[in-house]
Amino acid sequence: MNLTDALQSDLIRLPLHSATKTEVIKELLGLLAEKRSIHNVDDILEAVLEREKIMTTGVGNGVAIPHCKTDHTDDFMITLGIHPQGVDFQSLDNQPAKIIFLLIGPESKPGTHIRLLSRISRIIAKEDVRENILNCQSSDEIYEYLHEQETQFFEINP
Repeated sequence: MNLTDALQSDLIRLPLHSATKTEVIKELLGLLAEKRSIHNVDDILEAVLEREKIMTTGVGNGVAIPHCKTDHTDDFMITLGIHPQGVDFQSLDNQPAKIIFLLIGPESKPGTHIRLLSRISRIIAKEDVRENILNCQSSDEIYEYLHEQETQFFEINP
């Protein structure tokens, strides 16, 4: 599975409006609920926040990747939010997160979950990629840019 299979342009929020980590996660889950009709949003929120308690998903360099595995979905879903001022995710480098990916996946597919986390991490690792994402003017532009980056990093299988 590719990042841009699970993430579509209508699941990108530019800009995010929430001020705290929990509010940002709720805002991104709300976008999923609206666009993909997910149910049990409260249970999924609880699972994401429980994962946050284990170790921060603020990976540094202005990026956070909150995620969870849950029995409340059969498919992988990714939302992306851009927060111009940044949000405190207790990141490893103590910098606010401006680029926030939320990954929700089924409990039954841990391998795919890890591969998607790895794809996000590898694509977003380059400073110029992060800067270009932050400079995009629309959700469609961000999606197309990420798709382009993914095809450069990974072989895309039809």
